Amino acid sequence: MEINFDRIKVLFESLKNIGFLGRLFSWGEVKNQVIDASGDLQKLISTIESLRTENSKLENWLNLEKASIKGNQDMINRLTSENGSLKGAEQNQTKRLEELLNQVTSLTTENKQYLKRGQDLKDELTITKEKLNSVEKEVRDLRDDNSKLRKDEEFRRQDHSNAVSSLKQIQEKFQKDRERELDDKKNNEIQRLMRQKETWLNHEERVSNAIRAVCSKHTVEYVDKVPFKGEPDNTIKIIDEYVIFDAKSPASDDLSNFPSYLKNQTESVKKYAKEENVRREIFLVVPTNTLETLDNFIYRLPDYTVYIISLDALEPIIVSLKAIEQYEFAQELSPEERDNICRVLGKFAHLSKRRIQIDAFFAKQFLELVYRGESDLPKDILERVTEFEKSEKINPPIEKRAKQINLKELEIQTTELNNDANSKGIITENSMLSKSIDRLPLYTSDLEDGGSDEQGQLFK
Repeated sequence: MEINFDRIKVLFESLKNIGFLGRLFSWGEVKNQVIDASGDLQKLISTIESLRTENSKLENWLNLEKASIKGNQDMINRLTSENGSLKGAEQNQTKRLEELLNQVTSLTTENKQYLKRGQDLKDELTITKEKLNSVEKEVRDLRDDNSKLRKDEEFRRQDHSNAVSSLKQIQEKFQKDRERELDDKKNNEIQRLMRQKETWLNHEERVSNAIRAVCSKHTVEYVDKVPFKGEPDNTIKIIDEYVIFDAKSPASDDLSNFPSYLKNQTESVKKYAKEENVRREIFLVVPTNTLETLDNFIYRLPDYTVYIISLDALEPIIVSLKAIEQYEFAQELSPEERDNICRVLGKFAHLSKRRIQIDAFFAKQFLELVYRGESDLPKDILERVTEFEKSEKINPPIEKRAKQINLKELEIQTTELNNDANSKGIITENSMLSKSIDRLPLYTSDLEDGGSDEQGQLFK
């Protein structure tokens, strides 16, 4: 499209060269030039707009071409990559083809083997069918046997039910017998404890009767009512001195507090020791079966001494006190006679304490042996032992009040026992026994000097 700019150029030339007079007299001509130039200017503007539109179209087309070129380049790159991949795939396919050929060869060989195996299996199937027929026959036989066994099982269950019922009856009977046995054992133990408690309850009366009997036997004065304050259980009078014997027994079956109780009682008898003409040696008489719980038998207090003795020691002690009565005028005795008296009394006291100590030790050992037998022996043997125990009975010699114990007879009996023991290999020599017993400490102060080791060796 051609655009004519001549009119516009003429207008600009006229405006450029026009003077003042020309503006006054030639303005109409200029006006016409402006009108002509305006038409050309409109055409120019229209042409510019169309060029702009075409330019935009060209830019869009250019962008599309650029995008197309880029897409083609990407396609070229992708095709190049695919071409490389196809070459690798072709090589892999070649290798795969070779492998397949090898597999075909191998499968052909295996197929031949399978055909052979199929024939073998066919033969085995024939044999298996024959075995199956045999097994089916055995199954039928087993079913018949099972039916018979079921019938036998019914009879066996019936017998078992009857046996279980009988066993339950036996078990119930055994349980009842066992319960009855335990009840009897429990009742026997209760009776034993009751007898023991009854013995302790009657201890005061027994002590009183024993002291009265000894006093009657040895002509010692028994004082029923003392002339001083207080009421001791038993009092005897020797050389115008009142000797007090108080009976003490446990209040219950628990003996653990009995030593503490006796210690407190040694303080309570102080009221008697303060009285005039009361001997400063007071005796507390306890049951013999409680001696094993005691460790101390002498309490030396500032103003008096308390001795713990058993019922069996009453007569020897009273006899010893009675012997002092023969020496009412002790100041007339010679020093040698006094030493002899003291030596005899000291020996007697020592032997009495030793006897109490050893008896208590062996009583404890026997109790431990009895408990161990009940816990360690088999049940059937223990039952037999109990039966023999019930049938046994020990009858110690009966003491007759009107008859004196003959010393000669005791010596003969002792000699016979020694001879019998020696024949059985038991050591009875007095020298050896006394040497061992003398090593046994009597007082706690002796334990501090090393007596405990000797005591342990003595009773091993």
